[in-house]
Amino acid sequence: MTETEPKLLLTKRRIWIIFSALIAGMLLASLDQTIVSTAMPTIVGDLGGVEHQAWITTAYLLATTIVMPIYGKFGDVLGRRKLFLIAIALFTVASVGCAVATDFWTFVTFRAAQGLGGGGLMILSQAIIADIVPANERGKYLGPLGGIFGLAAVGGPLLGGFFVDHMSWHWAFYINIPIGIAAFAITYFALTLPSKKATKPLDLLGVVLLAAATTSLIFFTDFGGDTAHGWSAPETWMWAAGLVIAATLFVLVESRAADPIIPLSLFRNPIFINATSIGLVLGVGMFAALGFLPTFLQMSTGTSAAVSGMAMLPMMAGLMLTSITSGAMITKTGKYKIFPILGTLVTGGGMLAMTTLSADTPVWLLCVFLFIFGAGLGLIMQVVVLVVQNSVDPAMLGTATSTNNYFREVGGALGTAVFGTIFSTRLTENLTEIFAGAGASADQAQQSAVTLSPTMLEQLPEPVRDAIVSAYADALAPVFWYLVPFMAVAFLLALVLKQIPLSEVAGLVARGEAIGGEEAEELEAQQRAAGSTPAAKSH
Repeated sequence: MTETEPKLLLTKRRIWIIFSALIAGMLLASLDQTIVSTAMPTIVGDLGGVEHQAWITTAYLLATTIVMPIYGKFGDVLGRRKLFLIAIALFTVASVGCAVATDFWTFVTFRAAQGLGGGGLMILSQAIIADIVPANERGKYLGPLGGIFGLAAVGGPLLGGFFVDHMSWHWAFYINIPIGIAAFAITYFALTLPSKKATKPLDLLGVVLLAAATTSLIFFTDFGGDTAHGWSAPETWMWAAGLVIAATLFVLVESRAADPIIPLSLFRNPIFINATSIGLVLGVGMFAALGFLPTFLQMSTGTSAAVSGMAMLPMMAGLMLTSITSGAMITKTGKYKIFPILGTLVTGGGMLAMTTLSADTPVWLLCVFLFIFGAGLGLIMQVVVLVVQNSVDPAMLGTATSTNNYFREVGGALGTAVFGTIFSTRLTENLTEIFAGAGASADQAQQSAVTLSPTMLEQLPEPVRDAIVSAYADALAPVFWYLVPFMAVAFLLALVLKQIPLSEVAGLVARGEAIGGEEAEELEAQQRAAGSTPAAKSH
């Protein structure tokens, strides 16, 4: 934006109009996640991918992780509106691909494409909020955003369960089409932001190397934990070598780039490092835990998809409650440090409780565990992003937001790949033994383990069904013991997080691209009286 161009007036009315577009985009992404988690056991059983089911989550996370820094940086230098529209369109089209997929790996490919759009929805919405709302007021806007997550958390599992039980799992993706079209329309007409042009060369080599390093990291962990390869396999360590080479080249390129996609100067900011480390460690535990709980509920408790979806509601209720409450309290007090400290303690307590899960655990008790787990997450997730945004120059809001989210997603992808592989490997071995013990040949037992779905489970003899229920419980519950230490590390990081004053100026205002506060309200009133457009010429 040049000095001669009109500046955007950030009146309260315009802020809420822009915020409505962000809510529409976030509803699209968050609803999809909760629907898919409920339908996952049926999807993998139908498409024949039980032993690879971790890839449904890993592919989405990998794609999301790769594009997050791209959306963040390019949003800073090119503007965020067009990128947000692209993200919605990509997510919606990929949803159609998921719905019509006829084999497991095609489905995984389209899930990755969804991730390419979902990464933009998450990053750009968080950066746009920082653009239009000062940090000291942002807490009260996190409440409605938390409400959207809650709405999706309530509607997603119920819709996913309904589709699986009464229609087909394909409708979990068809439903994204009307929501995506509506989100695109709202964003197109409501999201008014200044346009920009890049003044320096885009860091395309940095983008390629970051993608290569991220992909190598995920494949290294997946190959290492897979029984078909293992940690001693040469192909596993080829991915490790690729990670080291790509990461080294990335750091070298970023140190010389005119406008690096992840500026190394961010890592000289102690508050950024601390908050981002909390996000990374939280990502390991959070995504690993959330990825397989619906599967556990359906298969090891014998409940339907609808019931298992409803059982996840307490977790989101806890998340909504603490997210809204913490946001309001931060706005009121200007203090944020206490919330990550409490959040890591509560989340760790929820994980400890889930180590006791067994085939005999009543659903109501699991709901209590999930409420505790969700309440802890609500005290951390959005607060950490706010802390990062408040600690950097306003010109780097998108870059800092995306880098913080990038490392959280790296943690999530690692957690899902490593602990998901542990779960899937133990589960496949247990199921193969059960079917072999029931009289099936080795090949038949392996095939039955791969294609097992909730519907097939109901048709099996009761002794075999009971053994399978125990197999799921035995495979998942021990995984939580591996996750508890990560929460302990996050707690220690939260203890040393520095408290600094929250900014009183929105990002657009700080960069000279908009006028905010009382001045914006007065100028808009004057322009309405004069019959002009709601923009003010810069002084």
